[in-house]
Amino acid sequence: MSKTVLVLVETVDDYLPLLERAGYRLIRAPSPQLRADAIARHAGEIDAVLTRGPLGLTAGEIATLVNLRIICVIGAGYEQVDLAAAAARGITVTNGAGANAAAVADHALALLLALLRDIPRADASTRRGEWQRVISPSVSGKRLGILGLGAVGLAIAKRASLGFDMPVSYHSRTPRNDAPYTWYDSPLHLADAVDILVVATPGGAGTQHLVDAQVLDALGAEGYLVNIARASVVDTQALAAALAQGRIAGAALDVFDDEPGVSDALKALGNTVLTPHVAGQSPEAARDTVSLVLRNLQAFFAGEPVLTPVHE
Repeated sequence: MSKTVLVLVETVDDYLPLLERAGYRLIRAPSPQLRADAIARHAGEIDAVLTRGPLGLTAGEIATLVNLRIICVIGAGYEQVDLAAAAARGITVTNGAGANAAAVADHALALLLALLRDIPRADASTRRGEWQRVISPSVSGKRLGILGLGAVGLAIAKRASLGFDMPVSYHSRTPRNDAPYTWYDSPLHLADAVDILVVATPGGAGTQHLVDAQVLDALGAEGYLVNIARASVVDTQALAAALAQGRIAGAALDVFDDEPGVSDALKALGNTVLTPHVAGQSPEAARDTVSLVLRNLQAFFAGEPVLTPVHE
């Protein structure tokens, strides 16, 4: 008997046939209304849910899905999945740790280069027929700090260190013995020691506003912030104020508090580069993400350990 997967995500459609060819029945519900309708109509049929961190799955939805056995989250973050409700029902939760790390790291470096070298404004002025040869900072040799050294953080560190001769430091809850980078015991001390701070840590209550006004002040007037993780990790109001007042030099952001909405304060600033939460999106990343979901589903329904479990 085939298993039924409720698909709430909207970014991996081209690779969902991988699941269908493996025998899974898919119910696609990539909008709030379709989601509500699908859960109301098919509550007793759904064995698995495919979601992503910001879309999550609520306690109420988990209670309604009476035959739900596994929740697969694409991407590393799972901040809106009610893990307590899942655990209370014995429902397994997996994530996509590492599946899109290369794409996210590539985008982080692209944002970093665009920000420091002022690429968007240079492009726009050249298209207007202007010839504004503004002197921009070099990237090579800058001191890079990474907040969170998981799969994405490690991929960023490798690119920065080997490609741009950047000394790399990081903050995580505990030092990593397998990483040849300098550990700092707090975001504040890390920010004080670097020129560029990249946010690469998961979202959720445990990382809420780790980057606050104090951290931004420690980063300083010649410092830059890049966030390819979750907007919740950075205090957006404090960031907008620091940018407007010149307390930091610039910020490049791929994530925002109220997506798809973007703060008008951030959009109005000339020292920001903004992209619409696309860091983890590439054909390769989508393929690898769905492949990992498939392997987790196959392992789970075969009674074997899943590859990337998430625990409360």
